[in-house]
Amino acid sequence: MATQTMNPYEVMFLVSQQVASDFGGTVEHLREQLSRAGAEVLALQKWDERRLAFEIDKQRRGVYFLAYIHAEPESIAGLERDCNISERIMRILVTRANHLSEDQMRAADQSAELGAEAKMRAERAAEQTDTGGARVEIKADEPKPEPKPEPKAEAKPEPKAEAKPEPVAAQEEGESKGE
Repeated sequence: MATQTMNPYEVMFLVSQQVASDFGGTVEHLREQLSRAGAEVLALQKWDERRLAFEIDKQRRGVYFLAYIHAEPESIAGLERDCNISERIMRILVTRANHLSEDQMRAADQSAELGAEAKMRAERAAEQTDTGGARVEIKADEPKPEPKPEPKAEAKPEPKAEAKPEPVAAQEEGESKGE
């Protein structure tokens, strides 16, 4: 049995902002999809968060993730199929990465930054949950504060354009001909 060669690939994932709000879960899901395909992940990074050119699944914005992997050519079709079935991933694009060396691919790895961003987003979400639950209630016996009227800006009258009479050249020419 012949051994299969592992080729370098560049994989671009597009996920919605709503899915990316669970940042740690999204990164873990992407890693799971890649490992299910038998790929060796060399680098994974958040590439960008952008407005989409057109709506995809009723989403106007998306978060792009870029991965560099080594995988067998036969496993790429399975990876694409699994990602298309996944409800978390809106789009996937896989291309050969022969233009980069393995060292360049590994240099693009931002796994540590992804972990730090996932932790920061989780802490921010926890803070919003803590402060979001506190509500100010006004009791029935307390008077409600009256809203202050906003000062109105004085409207300046717009200058009116004066109508200029147009010369009547046709009448003057008719009189000069001596009818």
